[in-house]
Amino acid sequence: MSVVGRAGRTELQDLRQQGSLKLLFPLRDGTDMQAVLINTAGGVTGGDSFDLSATAQADAHLTLTTQAAERAYRASGAVPGRIRTHLTVATGGQLNWLPQETILFDGCAIDRRLRVDLALDAGLLLVESLIFGRAAMGEQVTSAHFHDRIEIWRAGRLAHLDALRLTGDLAAEMARPGVGDGAGALSSLILIRPDAAAHLDPIRAALPDTGGVSLVGDDMLLMRLLAPDGFALRQTLVPILNRLTRNSLPRPWMI
Repeated sequence: MSVVGRAGRTELQDLRQQGSLKLLFPLRDGTDMQAVLINTAGGVTGGDSFDLSATAQADAHLTLTTQAAERAYRASGAVPGRIRTHLTVATGGQLNWLPQETILFDGCAIDRRLRVDLALDAGLLLVESLIFGRAAMGEQVTSAHFHDRIEIWRAGRLAHLDALRLTGDLAAEMARPGVGDGAGALSSLILIRPDAAAHLDPIRAALPDTGGVSLVGDDMLLMRLLAPDGFALRQTLVPILNRLTRNSLPRPWMI
């Protein structure tokens, strides 16, 4: 998909979709555009392949979210589920990548890649969250394969790289003091915007001892948050996202 800025309003320029990955566009009362990703298959398992390419052209403002948490189900074969996302933001554009959590189930196998290409003056708010089994259901992930890679490029130069590789007994791995210290959920947030520095101290004050935030340069803010479970994660994360979206966090996050 791609969107374009026209006379101060963001409009859909191009859309093509097939398979079980769909986009819906909620009614809006502002100038920005929101799109909601829906996986009608209900989750991701071994052998699945999902690809998303989204572009915010010059001066366009786009927010992408998901209808619900994505579910990484048990894989029956040796081929992992493959997820590829490529986001592009042109000069003067702003893109908010705000998917809800990905829940990892026991036996899942996922290979996920996210690449963002930004013009030098383009803005980005990105969050990715993981839940290692649903605590309320007594679930533990004792056998899994999860590879994740996030790349952010600015004006053709690599600005940020975050790679995560978890294989085997994830419950035991996350219990290690140097890894998760018993955490059942984690979230990573990246803000690239001229006002990034202004959010550093308020976000730091809102974080528990299991979270941290830093400023890289003048306009890039990085945050990592660990929590016992998805509920505790949201208690901290949602107010921060509300702040960074100027109280326009997509409604699926509130349901």
